[in-house]
Amino acid sequence: MRYGYVGLGNLGGHLAASLLRAGFDVTVWDRDPAAVDRLCGKGGDRVGSLEDLAQQVDHVFTCLPSPQASETVLAQMLPFMKPGSSWIENSTLGRDDVLRLAGLARSAGVRMMEAPVTGGVHLAAKGEITVLAGGDRDLYDLHFPALEVIGGKIFHMGPLGTAAVIKVITNMLAFIHLVADGEALMLAKRGGLDLKTAWEAIAASSGSSFVHETEGQLILNGSYDVGFSMDLALKDLGFAIGFGREFGVPLDLASQVNQTFLRGRAAFGGQAQSTQIVKLLEELLATDLRAEGFPDRLE
Repeated sequence: MRYGYVGLGNLGGHLAASLLRAGFDVTVWDRDPAAVDRLCGKGGDRVGSLEDLAQQVDHVFTCLPSPQASETVLAQMLPFMKPGSSWIENSTLGRDDVLRLAGLARSAGVRMMEAPVTGGVHLAAKGEITVLAGGDRDLYDLHFPALEVIGGKIFHMGPLGTAAVIKVITNMLAFIHLVADGEALMLAKRGGLDLKTAWEAIAASSGSSFVHETEGQLILNGSYDVGFSMDLALKDLGFAIGFGREFGVPLDLASQVNQTFLRGRAAFGGQAQSTQIVKLLEELLATDLRAEGFPDRLE
């Protein structure tokens, strides 16, 4: 069984590399030739176009930055994909996007499984990221061996659309925790505490979070290098707020954090690291959050 992988950025490049490490036959494509070169250096096969990839593989993974990008790539591939093939989407899409694009794929004889991932680029690099799958159970079972090498924990959430909902929930929580962690660290700094010791105490307390234990280190180092942009954070917060309206759930914290990220994008640009949201507070108070002994990238 030969897979294609389209979208070899910060996240997708690591997911495709995990498949190659495990011995899967993978044909790769990206708009960036350097990204293709990196994966071909790890055993991936090169093609000249998306159309060539679609013709040569049995199933295609994608990991792309927006629903619009996913739709564009799907439209280019569908006329050339083999009948009975499937599309596994690692990107974060809205539920409506998932259902609509699955319908387009189905009309061309292609089945879709959504499989967004969560946990950060550093876990993707180790093949330990969490995979949240949605779609028919037989399709999940077919691709489980591939999902198992991409991720450390795999959840079949239910039919198409369910993974989109839980992925947005997890990202919403992460962004809320990120803003809260910045405020907590700033309280510690302005309160005269040693930031390294404060970080360690929080990590060992009831107030800890995955974000504190991971992205908090990148803030204290000053690199902020999480591999996730302000634009992507705002995309996911927008999905969450949309679900809140649809399901009748007031999302006060998510709405407030969305406004904070809008200010962050205005200050630092859409491609700035999402962790730089904490710089808003640092700059407002002319107080940096730095401590020795923290990595500039998560391993």
